[in-house]
Amino acid sequence: MPTKIMRRITTLAAGVLLAACGEAALTVVAGEPGADTACALDGMVLRDFPGPKAQIHYTEGKADYYCDLMELFTVLQTPEHKRKIAAIFVQDAGKTDWAQPDGHWMLAKDALFVVGSRKQGSMGPTFGAFSNARDAAAFVQKEGGKVVPFDQVTAEMLDKGGAAGDAGH
Repeated sequence: MPTKIMRRITTLAAGVLLAACGEAALTVVAGEPGADTACALDGMVLRDFPGPKAQIHYTEGKADYYCDLMELFTVLQTPEHKRKIAAIFVQDAGKTDWAQPDGHWMLAKDALFVVGSRKQGSMGPTFGAFSNARDAAAFVQKEGGKVVPFDQVTAEMLDKGGAAGDAGH
């Protein structure tokens, strides 16, 4: 009898833990970087630079911020990056000011990215992220580049020379 009770308690505890894990994944929300929030890759203060920012929330609860979308993809595409990701957020360049972006966070997997434009970020040419195709197309019309979904951003696009030269003008 005690073994049967222990099994039930163990099963119940496992169920509660799994439910808690599932609930945590659903409640991940973008955080607004503070005035002194630094980039996880290079330590630069995010608010000191133009262009949309990014953040990765890991399953262990920590979030890393990036002052440039190219930095985000550089991190994601390195083979050494093994940490489990709960969510990735980027700022919608169609809804926030490029020079001083604030708010307007969206899931990166849902964004359309403009690569190869003339717009500058923290380290030179960078990507723009957009929640809708109309805003992305208007950006391309004005600044050049091409539109790609999240899962089609490649390492070649991160090469600043290649991105700018491949703009498809």
